[in-house]
Amino acid sequence: MIGRLKGIVDEYGDDHVILDVGGVGYHVACSTKTLAALPSPGEAAVLHTEMLVSENSIRLVGFSSEAERGWFRLLDNVQGVGTKVSLALLSTLTTAELTNAIALGDKAMVGRANGVGPKLAQRIVTELKDKAPAFSGGDAALAAVSGALDAPRPTAAAEAVSALVNLGYGQSQAGAAVSAAMREAGEDAATETLIRLGLKELAR
Repeated sequence: MIGRLKGIVDEYGDDHVILDVGGVGYHVACSTKTLAALPSPGEAAVLHTEMLVSENSIRLVGFSSEAERGWFRLLDNVQGVGTKVSLALLSTLTTAELTNAIALGDKAMVGRANGVGPKLAQRIVTELKDKAPAFSGGDAALAAVSGALDAPRPTAAAEAVSALVNLGYGQSQAGAAVSAAMREAGEDAATETLIRLGLKELAR
């Protein structure tokens, strides 16, 4: 198993990089965000990697961070996703955006990636929703907002998110703003307070 590569960037393709490690050129598939974070050819780079072995091939997929690799592993296990769609999602959304979108049930945000239709976006959100807060670095406020949106009775957090969505913000944007508001004002803050602080966060 190859979990990490450290070498010299040899050349780039549209969806991969060739990394020279001790004279051996490794073809590593990457998201566009990872490719953009790598240095110019001839410079040193480090990639976290996932080795995919099948009957017909052995492939390496590279990531700029452990968080990105963790999300790839989760996404790749969802039925109908696979490597191509996982990389499309990680090319479209940062790991923070993906965490927020799934935690807050934002199917529209997940559906922005190439190859992700409404049904697949719903499946991704449904299957990974309980795992998203764990990828937010232990963000208790995000977990609280995520739980509030699923609560049988309206909560201040859910009402604040709904109010911001009605003002034209996306569900992920609204949820992230209310999470920030809860970190500032506390989980028992009133709806009006969360809306006011959420708008302040969104205006930054």
